[in-house]
Amino acid sequence: MESIKKLEAIISYHFKDSSLLERAMTHSSYAHEREESQIKDNERLEFLGDAVLEIVVSDYLYKHFTKKTEGDLTKLRASLVCEPTLAFCAREISLGKFLRLSHGENANGGRERNSILSDAFEALIGAIYLDGGLSCAGAFVEERLLSDIDQKQLFFDSKTKLQERTQGSGMGEISYEMLRVEGPDHARRYTAQVLIGSKAMGVGTGTSKKAAEQEAAREALLQLGLYAPEADAASGSDKTER
Repeated sequence: MESIKKLEAIISYHFKDSSLLERAMTHSSYAHEREESQIKDNERLEFLGDAVLEIVVSDYLYKHFTKKTEGDLTKLRASLVCEPTLAFCAREISLGKFLRLSHGENANGGRERNSILSDAFEALIGAIYLDGGLSCAGAFVEERLLSDIDQKQLFFDSKTKLQERTQGSGMGEISYEMLRVEGPDHARRYTAQVLIGSKAMGVGTGTSKKAAEQEAAREALLQLGLYAPEADAASGSDKTER
């Protein structure tokens, strides 16, 4: 595990109480493996971080997307707080390197598992909130999650977006095929590819078939340049200036 001081440098936040950051990086498997030492895992911080994330994202979207309906805002928020998006944000700050995992979880690729990374990202938000308050936690969420909404919302139902944006294009039918399934039963990793007609257009991995297909569809959208931010739809962008 990398030094948490390096993580503080990456996220540009220095904890007054470093034990909060250590706990945020402690997976339950690590704590259970060392049960006699009474090490606390990050599950309670994850619970708190999830709530902080919800209010920060909701507040941001309400203020910056003034023309969107309640339903549109709900969908956009869902795209930002879903597991693949949070895991993506966790990878951007190399969070997996700093996790404390059991030997078994580490050997089974836990540092790259979306569920573990997304939970740790939420726990980190919770830790920052306890250490520095809502303003510090909000600043972290805005910098690490909300700074690139147009790309991150692609994680929300990319399969549907790909279907909608290729329909009637003459490119051919969309189909998905599983390339491989790896890992033990409790830690499966699926790799899928999407084909448009007979041409492979994107490959994705995930902890389920659906997640792998969603990632493959997202890659296809990016490669084809078919993604147009919903905020820039027919009526023009409704994103206000910050």
